[in-house]
Amino acid sequence: METLRQKQERANLLFDILDPLYTYEKTALTYRSAFQLLIATILSAQCTDKQVNQVTKTLFKKYKKPEDFIKVPITELEQDIRPTGFYRNKAKSIKGCSQGLVDLYKGKVPSTMDELLKLPGVGRKTANCVLGAVFDVPGVVVDTHVKRLSLRLGLTNQEDPDKIEKDVESVLPQERWRRFSDILIYHGRDVCKARKPEHEALRGLQSVPVQRDLRDRRHRTALLVAGLEERLFEPRG
Repeated sequence: METLRQKQERANLLFDILDPLYTYEKTALTYRSAFQLLIATILSAQCTDKQVNQVTKTLFKKYKKPEDFIKVPITELEQDIRPTGFYRNKAKSIKGCSQGLVDLYKGKVPSTMDELLKLPGVGRKTANCVLGAVFDVPGVVVDTHVKRLSLRLGLTNQEDPDKIEKDVESVLPQERWRRFSDILIYHGRDVCKARKPEHEALRGLQSVPVQRDLRDRRHRTALLVAGLEERLFEPRG
């Protein structure tokens, strides 16, 4: 059976390989304040960041503070966020979150996990996203990509996001937690996709001359990661 030390070595090796290849932006969501990121992260559930950004481009012009979301009729808010999917539940979460911000924190987004979790509609994923991007608080953001790749790479055998978060934290130093989440998210979107991973299709790149283009280097390096998954990470499923 694999020891914790061996798992830590594998996780850090993966980090070192992929870290230089992906953007250092802490989120692909567009925002100008902690409050905007909080709302955008709620909207991002089961929705692409690109689609969320399209919606928030106009949404944040109409709603500038928690009170604006509280006052608007929920049916109107539902229509404003409809393109993100699950709009009825998201509208309730946004209204509840906004009310909680006003009632508990005078309309300001708090900077601790415990405080954020007191807000309706805010779970650990949303809280970690905001804390890491805005307040530089270490944490693992477990979205669908992080969950899938953590299982595939044998870093966890859990299905519950909170338990996955703890397992991933245990194999990396604290200063790597947030960045590792970002790496897995970008790698999951770009290469190790859920339905059709591109590792096999990319093998032809081995004969392509090295170019300075980042995407080419990212794909070439993905070949190495694919090999590591096959030989070291004991891929599952």
